[in-house]
Amino acid sequence: MPAFDPPDLTDDPQTMTPPALSPLRAAPWPRARPVTPASVVGRPHNEGHGKRLTAAFEALEVFPALAESRNRLLALIAEERPSVSEVVGAIESDVALVIAVLRLANSHDGPKRGQVDSVVTAVEVLSPEAVQTLAAGAETFEFFERGKTWDAAPERFRLHAVSVQRAADRLAAQAGYPHRDRLLVTALLHDVGKLVLMHAYPGYPKQVHGPARTPEERLQYERRELGVDHAQVGGVLTRRWNLPKSVASAIERHHSDDAAGDAAFVRLADMLAHYSQGLPVSSVELLRAARAVGFGPAELRSVLYDLPYPISQRPRSVEPCPLSNRELEVLKRLAQGYVYKQIAHELSLSTSTVRTHLHNIYGKLGAVDRAQAVLQATERGWL
Repeated sequence: MPAFDPPDLTDDPQTMTPPALSPLRAAPWPRARPVTPASVVGRPHNEGHGKRLTAAFEALEVFPALAESRNRLLALIAEERPSVSEVVGAIESDVALVIAVLRLANSHDGPKRGQVDSVVTAVEVLSPEAVQTLAAGAETFEFFERGKTWDAAPERFRLHAVSVQRAADRLAAQAGYPHRDRLLVTALLHDVGKLVLMHAYPGYPKQVHGPARTPEERLQYERRELGVDHAQVGGVLTRRWNLPKSVASAIERHHSDDAAGDAAFVRLADMLAHYSQGLPVSSVELLRAARAVGFGPAELRSVLYDLPYPISQRPRSVEPCPLSNRELEVLKRLAQGYVYKQIAHELSLSTSTVRTHLHNIYGKLGAVDRAQAVLQATERGWL
């Protein structure tokens, strides 16, 4: 296979510059002219690809949210005391909502401008009113809806994106990966470049992928037929949206053999999602991707057994923990069944100091006893 020579995406000075922020509404997509894949018309040699992709980037100012996701988010925000974790979960369930919230959070003036890489952080930066306004104005689609512009693309895209997100979360939980919140965003948006290619090349993906069966084969066909692949295009698009480099880079490299960090987890999660849907996956590549995140055959078999409905092994810590590090250490040992003297001995404290810490813990959590304190801290992901 010849070396990958991507098209020049910077010949237009606007290509890498984010347009005015309007993540929820945009002009209708222009009518696309039918094209014939390169295998029929001859190798394009990247002629005009930069302009095609730039036009597609500009057109992709909106991707409709699932109406159910949008409505659930609005209902949560309307509550007197919205649950932060539930609001985060509702946003993370939908591609369009994640894009809109992250773009707005990264456009705000302040120290975190351009550095918000998770929905958890975005919700901290934005006010409930801002999130409510975004959701209320979002374009939506219903289950199985086929519109003139999108056909069934939103639902197909959402189903695979959520499958990869769940698989990535399952992997991160088992591996104890520290960047779990960011990974959930990266996994959900990993294939956003495909939406660009759908607009730029109406024959995509069927006419471009041809006989390709596995994700690796499809990527090779994209590079051969178009001179570019969806992973690279997705990286460029997320940079245009001013999302953090960590997110854009992971999206760009999620099919790379030397992928690391988020990209490696997404690569494996993508394969697992295809496997769980009964689609062909190379067993050799699957095991290689597993090893890149520290999983051997035994760990991989455990994950495969759980699919297609992976269950998270630990709750997420979304709301800030009110306990000090020392108080958490005391509560962890209490959860393990230690008595006061054992806790005091292990932490080199006096028994009276342990009692004082526990009194403070109960007060901060609003708990009446040790069982309730342990339960609340566990449910909120602090233990």
